[in-house]
Amino acid sequence: MFGYVLPSRDRLDERERERFRAVYCGLCHTLRERYGFAASLLLNYDFTLLAILLSSGDEESCAVRRCAVHPCKGCRAQTSTPALEAAADRTVILSWWQLRDHIADHGFWSGLKYRFASLFLRGAYRRAGERLPRFDAAVRLHLQALAALEDARCASIDMAAEPFAALMADAAADLTDEKRRRILGQILYQLGRWIYLIDAADDLQKDAVSGNYNPVALRYGLRDGKWDEENRRAFARTLDHSIHMIATAF
Repeated sequence: MFGYVLPSRDRLDERERERFRAVYCGLCHTLRERYGFAASLLLNYDFTLLAILLSSGDEESCAVRRCAVHPCKGCRAQTSTPALEAAADRTVILSWWQLRDHIADHGFWSGLKYRFASLFLRGAYRRAGERLPRFDAAVRLHLQALAALEDARCASIDMAAEPFAALMADAAADLTDEKRRRILGQILYQLGRWIYLIDAADDLQKDAVSGNYNPVALRYGLRDGKWDEENRRAFARTLDHSIHMIATAF
């Protein structure tokens, strides 16, 4: 369900692009240092954005570091910070439960790659869960709520998106600054809602073939997984609402 958040590079100046790359590389190093090489493969732009949102907003120190991707010249990476560590811990927990969701949604043979990946991530997940037991427990509860809606074949996209949106908002629950916690929680809630709905729309045809639960298909009556223009516009307005709420929070 992750992988939909991308930086708008044409809207960033060179300094902003450099900072984003430094956070991206810094998160990769932090994941590897805290959880091993396999955890660094979980790196994506979604969690890089989370690291930026969890940071204080100040420019952090950087250093040129080498890795498997940049073995000779190295790359400019942000040095480890509490925000990077917090993002790394949440990356592992959320990725673990995403893997468990994929295992549940696939048969034995088609789910083998997810079972195989979970073997490599199990130890990292246990350590992350020990560091953030409250967050791990909250993720479990939200996913159980989502599973109940799936079993009931809920046709409300608002109700279906709620557990994942709340799950994302919980990533800010440990912030000590009340104002930042409230604002960031609202941003992550609307971002989670948007991600869930985009993912459901992206899976329309696949779910139409497999018969898997898809709230967008049920809400708009898309039995064959194909849009008509009227429903496409209505769904676009729903997505625009989440984007507007994110912008308003800032």
